[in-house]
Amino acid sequence: MSKINKYRFSDLYEISSGISSTKEQAGNGSPFLSFSCVFNNYFIPDTLSELMNTSSKEQDTYSILNGDIFLTRTSEVIDELGMSAVAIKNYPNATFSGFLKRLRPIKSKVTYPKYMAFYLRSPLFRKTMTNNAVMTLRASLNEAIFSYLELLLPEYDEQVKVGDLLFLLNKKIGLNNRINAELEAMAKTLYDYWFVQFDFPDANGKPYKTAGGKMVYNPTLKREIPEEWVSKKLDDVISRSGTGLNPRDNFTLGNGDNYYITIKDIEQGRIVFSEKSDRINGEAMNIINKRSDLKAGDVLFTSIEPVGVTYLLHETPINWNINESVFTLRANKDMVTPEFLFLLLSSEHLKVYCKNSSTGSIHKGIRHAVLKDFPFGYAGYELIDQFTKIIQPVLKKQELVSKENLKLTQLRDWLLPMLMNGQVTITC
Repeated sequence: MSKINKYRFSDLYEISSGISSTKEQAGNGSPFLSFSCVFNNYFIPDTLSELMNTSSKEQDTYSILNGDIFLTRTSEVIDELGMSAVAIKNYPNATFSGFLKRLRPIKSKVTYPKYMAFYLRSPLFRKTMTNNAVMTLRASLNEAIFSYLELLLPEYDEQVKVGDLLFLLNKKIGLNNRINAELEAMAKTLYDYWFVQFDFPDANGKPYKTAGGKMVYNPTLKREIPEEWVSKKLDDVISRSGTGLNPRDNFTLGNGDNYYITIKDIEQGRIVFSEKSDRINGEAMNIINKRSDLKAGDVLFTSIEPVGVTYLLHETPINWNINESVFTLRANKDMVTPEFLFLLLSSEHLKVYCKNSSTGSIHKGIRHAVLKDFPFGYAGYELIDQFTKIIQPVLKKQELVSKENLKLTQLRDWLLPMLMNGQVTITC
């Protein structure tokens, strides 16, 4: 077992606040590190996409250097406080947000940046952060914590081994996320090309509209569509719609090894299983499934903000189910394929419709009946089937990459506490 050394945080890092910027400064100028960028990343991305118009003096005062740690200092909820991201290179001319704290190392070869990125996101350290937060109208980071907070760290060489291993796992997860983003963009682009721009292959294999295919005005859709197409409502092409179940008077949350999926766990094209996901037991699963009846080929659709995030079930779930804010829609396979229904429900056209049709004072949402009234141009099953044969491998690849990422994330999170406390060591 590796020797564990105890340090006071304040003996290893100096703490600084970020820049107090104005709205007029934002959007142009030099690279800028925001609250959301830190919150969503273990490491500062290679390129900072946000910009801030700052002076050379400000860039010197609020600089970002290799080894710097950034923590979120305020949030609406305690659980989102003190989330960290670490810089593993210098960022010339960059500055960081006033909603962040910067911890800059003052001793060399005591802390390894890649190790610290995972240490600070470990469950034990996260608990320390939340226990020392101050909650008024918003949660705030108690800066005094750094004067007495202790870090329990292995020798520097051991930190390098652990940090590099976990970094490689994290890098692969990031690569897979980028692959999936490209696959998602590919699928949406092809859908738009065929069913929005109407440049599907005609009888001669040429793009229909561009090649002069006849277009006619459809009064229901209030636009021109290909001559042989008709207008349909979403309700015309689904065989079933439903929702999950609220736990109230039905079952208890927090027990069991199954996941209770809500809108926060659904990202476009994937389900995110995490330690923050609610849990249910097998009995609750059975109770929910009597209502949701989830099957392979169903499409999940978030009904409240953010409205219209979708997921296509490639297989029937065995260890998760949904709550009442998630719709489930099943394709009428005589009319459309599950893949087409998924992309139709994911389309920008439908998102605009949902935005204009959502109601609610606190959480805007869309009702089943309103969603089913969504009108669209229907091309007929033959063309939809032709499209599906092309797009199916893309969506299947996306699902496989998502499954690989889930396994990698679980491996990383399983290894993390054991590597941190010395239960597992790296010998090479």
